[in-house]
Amino acid sequence: MAFFQDKLLILSFSIFCMMIEVSALGAVYTPPNVERLTDRFNRVPVNERYNVAFGGSNVHMTNNGTNAYLSLDKKSGSGLMSKNKYHYGFFSAAMKMPAGFTSGVVVAFYLSNADVFPHNHDEIDIELLGHERRKDWVLQTNIYGNGSVKTGREEKFYLWFDPTTSFHEYSILWNNHHIVFLVDNVPVREVIHNTVISSVYPSKPMSAYTTIWDGSEWATKGGKYPVDYKYAPFVASLQSSEVEGCILNQKSNVASSCTRSSLSSLDPVDGEEFAKLSSQQITGLQWTRGKHMFYSYCKDTARYKVLPPECNAK
Repeated sequence: MAFFQDKLLILSFSIFCMMIEVSALGAVYTPPNVERLTDRFNRVPVNERYNVAFGGSNVHMTNNGTNAYLSLDKKSGSGLMSKNKYHYGFFSAAMKMPAGFTSGVVVAFYLSNADVFPHNHDEIDIELLGHERRKDWVLQTNIYGNGSVKTGREEKFYLWFDPTTSFHEYSILWNNHHIVFLVDNVPVREVIHNTVISSVYPSKPMSAYTTIWDGSEWATKGGKYPVDYKYAPFVASLQSSEVEGCILNQKSNVASSCTRSSLSSLDPVDGEEFAKLSSQQITGLQWTRGKHMFYSYCKDTARYKVLPPECNAK
């Protein structure tokens, strides 16, 4: 009897430890409560803001254009490009990543004017990378200002959820004060516009893009784990979009109109509420960077013998 009692005690203790571990993991992976910026702007059907940019046969619209499916196969990737160019604004996409073996696959939601300024362009990137041999995805953020892909400022994060099982919001707030990258409304990165970074701060009107493509050459340790097309097609789902900013007038080349007429300002993200992060958002930013960021260009002394000036200002 004593033997079975001892076994029961050991089993009970093991279950108790597992409960503590699960509870601890739940605490670690539950983000702080933050304001929902995505609730301040209008969700619209994908086809209302976007046209097909490339890989037309791999782009499929459903539900009267509300949803889109972007595919990558051996023949081609695919992508959408906003119908307008914007100077400042709020940009968001509810996306679900491809499941299974996705090493080398890149799903990107970003702003760019490389089509107009191929050698001196601006770019604000959210890129999700099918990482190495594992099935989990990695989030990469990046900016270019008046530069090229050789002058990027990347930071990488592990996600606190599985992005293949449900839709999650990936958002960019861009104005004269700062650029904020958000995931499910939780800030993961803030680039403050100040004198130190002003020369490389994105400043020219940009288009919004959503794409899926083959990043075998660089996405996983310099191409160590390329895309394996026996698992193709890889399909990214886009459920809805929010694209609101000052629209560039193509004739005058001036951002003269905005999609949010209820604000007195022409710029929908120019108000005081968008000038700096709230205390809740700062807590969320500290949480993501403290627990989930695993790479920052500011710590990459192998790449930069002399770190960019904004790194020393932090």
